[in-house]
Amino acid sequence: MIAALENPILSVTRLRKTYGGRNSLMNMMRGTPARRLVALDDVSLSVGRNEVLGIVGESGSGKSTIARCIVRLERPDRGTIAFDGRDVWEARTQGLRQIRRDMQMIYQDPCGSLNPRLSIARAISEPALVHGLIGKDGVKPLVRELLDRVGLPQSMAELTPRALSGGQRQRVAIARALALKPRMIIADEAVSALDASVQAQILNLFSELIRDLGLSMIFISHQLSVIAHLADRVAVMYLGRIVELGSTADVFTRPRHPYTEALLKAHPDLEGKASREPALAGEIPSSYAIPAGCRFNTRCPHAEAACFASDPPPTAFEAGHSTWCHVLPALKGIDAT
Repeated sequence: MIAALENPILSVTRLRKTYGGRNSLMNMMRGTPARRLVALDDVSLSVGRNEVLGIVGESGSGKSTIARCIVRLERPDRGTIAFDGRDVWEARTQGLRQIRRDMQMIYQDPCGSLNPRLSIARAISEPALVHGLIGKDGVKPLVRELLDRVGLPQSMAELTPRALSGGQRQRVAIARALALKPRMIIADEAVSALDASVQAQILNLFSELIRDLGLSMIFISHQLSVIAHLADRVAVMYLGRIVELGSTADVFTRPRHPYTEALLKAHPDLEGKASREPALAGEIPSSYAIPAGCRFNTRCPHAEAACFASDPPPTAFEAGHSTWCHVLPALKGIDAT
């Protein structure tokens, strides 16, 4: 049994999300059944208070879909999402308004959340005005405070986003999220489009905000070095499921799942040196046709008969480290708790 966090700020339980399934006229004429894309399948996770949970995996693993379900941009087919004990999808009126304040999302491309016609001051202050946290006389003090908080000069307040660099725009997006005094931030590939030196600056900013403001965070990235820098725990996703979950230090130094092991070997090491290991073999299967049994079996170098016959059950190890694998712990002689 996988141990649960005590009193988490966010709990996601058995989440499933699919797309499609409606039959087109052409398919009906051909007698071809409608297909559904399975983006998430039985995903459960939790985030502690003042904790950073990293979510890592290849494109198509379902990382961003989790984020979109949590912030009510995508409705899950089933499962529950609770923020501070309140069901996110059952919340209405004032309860929903509070949840929208408490959880803010930061995207890979800040231009998607910043109106190019608005000044930086307007962009930062607009959420607080809409939610009634400040009046018009509170705009300038708030903008000054938040520009200082994210390390931008006051002279940028009247510029528009197109006048800024990518890193500066991302700082504005962070300031805009902070305007509502959130308790949790969900960052979806928030540094992946930035140069390495700018990435490091933004990651350091996130670390300062977590420390100074007591924020909780979900940080989504395909870059293991980014997750290692920021996250307390990490969930490794593959084809719509979590395959390994535990403290970042333990998962990255002692992986229990072949997919995690392969990612670590194929990825540049955590000091940024190039890897000499080959890239992970094969392509991730289509989410329209997920393999039976363990969904990693088509690419796994350790796959046995059991891996094609049934889903692996969750196995718990020490220090809250869990994996879903039939073979690797046994091959490594690792005992479950």
